[in-house]
Parts: sequence; C-alpha cells; structure tokens
Amino acid sequence: MTTRNIAAIDLGASSGRVMLASYQPEQQRLQLREVSRFANRLQQRGGQDCWDLDALEHHIRQALDRLDEQGIVLDSIGIDTWGVDFVLLDAQGQRVGEAVSYRDARTQGVMAQAQRTLGRSAIYQRTGIQFLPFNTLYQLRALREQQPELVKRVAHLLLIPDYLHFRLTGQLNWEYTNASTTQLLNIESDQWDTELLAWAGVPAHWLGKPTPPGNRVGYWTSARGQQVPVIAVATHDTASAVLATPLQDADAAYLSSGTWSLMGIESPVPIVNPRSLAANITNEGGATGYRVLKNIMGLWLLQRTTQELNISDLPVLIAQAAQQPACRSLVNPNDERFINPVNMCHTIQAYCREQDMPVPETPTQLVRCIFDSLAMLYRQVAQELATLHGRPLSHLHIVGGGSQNHFLNQLCADACGLAISAGPIEASTLGNVGCQLMALDAVTDISQFRRIVAQNFPLQHFTPRDNPDFAAHWPQFQSLSQ
Repeated sequence: MTTRNIAAIDLGASSGRVMLASYQPEQQRLQLREVSRFANRLQQRGGQDCWDLDALEHHIRQALDRLDEQGIVLDSIGIDTWGVDFVLLDAQGQRVGEAVSYRDARTQGVMAQAQRTLGRSAIYQRTGIQFLPFNTLYQLRALREQQPELVKRVAHLLLIPDYLHFRLTGQLNWEYTNASTTQLLNIESDQWDTELLAWAGVPAHWLGKPTPPGNRVGYWTSARGQQVPVIAVATHDTASAVLATPLQDADAAYLSSGTWSLMGIESPVPIVNPRSLAANITNEGGATGYRVLKNIMGLWLLQRTTQELNISDLPVLIAQAAQQPACRSLVNPNDERFINPVNMCHTIQAYCREQDMPVPETPTQLVRCIFDSLAMLYRQVAQELATLHGRPLSHLHIVGGGSQNHFLNQLCADACGLAISAGPIEASTLGNVGCQLMALDAVTDISQFRRIVAQNFPLQHFTPRDNPDFAAHWPQFQSLSQ
C-alpha cells in the first residue's frame, strides 16, 4: 500500500501550523513535517479584539499551494482550531461583521445575566458545559444587544474551523466537537437547544445539524487540478489532542497544555450532577464519548508576561525561576481578570498585593508565581476529576506545546502526586491526522491510532517527589479559588 499524505492545519489561539503527515500502513510509521508556522495575533478593529481570518486563510492556502508545487499528492486535508468563536455570513456567503475574539470585553456581565434569567443549574442541566464568560451563548447575546444592525443581514453562523472549511470547499458544515463548546448544544439530544438560542437572540436557521467528526465536507481544488477531500476532523483542537493522547488505562487523565490548559478524563457518558456543577466541570464532545474536563487559563499568563517584558530566552528564564523559593506568591489563574488584562505583570502583582502576599517584582519571581499557581490549580482539578470519576486517577498524560516545559511537568507531578507522561508535543495536529486516517479507512479506530502515536513519538516520564511546599500552601491556594 502506498504512503498516505495528509495535510493537518492546526490553529491555536496564539499560533498556527500546517503540517504534512506521511503514514506508511505496513510499518505503521507516522512522520510529521512542518510546512508552515505563523503567529495568530489579535487585531483591534472597531474597538474590538478580533481575529485576522484573512491572514490565517492566506497562510493556509500558501502552505497548501507549496505542497501542490512540490508534486505531493494529498489524500485529504483537515482543520482544527480553538473553540467558541464564530463567523457570521450573509446569504451570498460574505462575512457580516468581524470575527470577534473570545478575549474581547463585550461579554462582560452577560453570563451573570443568563444565570439570573435562565438559572445556573438549568443551563448546566441542558448543556453540561462549564460556565466561562466568553462562551458562544454569551457572545451571541452581546452581539444581539450591542450590534443589532448586523443581525438582520445574517444567514449562517459558522464556528472558525467550519468557516475555513467553507472557504476551501464552498460547503457549509457544523462539526460536533466544536459545536459542543458553545453552551448552545443540548446534551440530551446533541442538537442545538432552541430555548438557549431564543435567549441569545439567534434564529435556528442560522445553524445546521451538527455532524460527527470524520465527515467529508467537500473538496479543495489545487492549482494543478488536484481534487483533495476536506474532512471535518475533531475540529476543536482539544478534541484532536485527546484523540492522540496514548492514555494508559481507563483511570488516566490528560492535560492539554498550551495557551490554555485543559485537564480531564474520557467518559462514555456525560457527568452532569450537582458536584460537577459546583466544580464547574465541562462535558464537551469527543471523537468518541465525552471529554469531562476543566478549562484552565494555562500558559497564556506566561506568554503575556514574557511578551510584556521582551524576554525571548525562555529556557534561561525557566531555569532561573526554578531557583526561586516555591509558593512565595500564588494567584488563581482562572480569575477573570487574567483573561485579557491591559498589563499581565501589573495584574498579577495587584492580585498578590490584594491577598497580602509578597509581590513578585522580578521576571523570575513572576514566572515562578505563574508556575506554582498552575501546579496548584492542576492539583485542585485532578482532585475534582477523581471525585467525579469515583476512583483515584492512575496517571496524567501532558500533551501539546506545554509538555516541553520539564520544570512545570515536575511541579505538576509533585503537586498532583501522580506519575506523568509528557508528549506528544504536536498532539492536536496528530489527532487531526488520526481522524483523517480513520475517515480514509487507513486506521481502524482510536485505540490503534494511539498505539501508532506511542510507537512513533517517544514520551518523557516524571515521577512525583515529596514537595512539602505544596502541602504547606495548599489551604492558602484553596481560599483563592473559592
């Protein structure tokens, strides 16, 4: 059998990449080659924080054209991106308004308004989705209230990966895993919830029926005339990352570590009960079953801090932070003030000042504060997941770009008291590839694909150490996160 050539387009909230995957079925050998990597930065447009979708599409098309020029015959193309954000189209398929980012301030107060009107418990029972102020449900209500002139021009609403599918193929699609992030999908029916749509002010005809991952949307036509299938993979990047995570057993958890950290377990059924609501645990659709997880602000705090301080040598900074006293200063990374502050360093310092903790002044103190705080939050979420799971967690698999941070991996192992396997780094890209290979019948199922990942992409392992600092400061952190 010939080599399968797969183009995987993986767009995160801070960067994007187009990768060529080559799979040899007989040897089950899988290789990745980077075709293109580019920044994904917010743009200020009309007073709003927006995505530059034209630039992203340009990078994607440029990379695909490059592969075509090299004479590479592609078997398929797949796209995954971050969740919750969307594009509005008119009847002619033209964009209506901007692609506003979830980090924009337009949703301030909207989530509280929804909870007062509809009831927090009622929303959660309908959707099983974590309450985050930027969920699509609240973005749409804000749009209706703040820009009503746009609404009457809209014919379709597409989430970001499906908009890019549309741009490549001309076909409309609503892929399930990303649809499940919106807090608009009914967890019982897996269809759009009409009551929530009505509250948001969204006509039901804007949205089509959600389709499972592996759906062939249409075809991209290359300059040389190639007709390449475009497959709607598990288009939410975390769903793809989890698909590629070689979980050891049914009690293992995963941590997709990047701009966001997403920590969870796989479950054949959603876990929706008073405990999961109290812990603000989400139930997002996966390539199979549910991803029972929690969104954690993640390395966004580090990215913004190093950007503001013009620090480019991250390994040196991390090594210096490792020499700082542990848990001297702690923040709750999930505090809403960290979503998109004017100045991240000042916001962290102000938080510590409010809590009567030592204020981190130097870059290394700031970074150590971020790492210790993340490790503490990982510990809290791991405990919440174990309680909901009904059994102790056996292992934690850290995947994504953040899995390269050995210091943070060790802190996580120490704080959670769990053995950790780190890797693969390009987990969302690999999950994207795996979904395409399954759609092409080149791989049988997820279990086989995870074995292929494990044998082609070696993991690194971290053993928990006795770290009294975490135990000593645990009550203090718990008070921050209540």
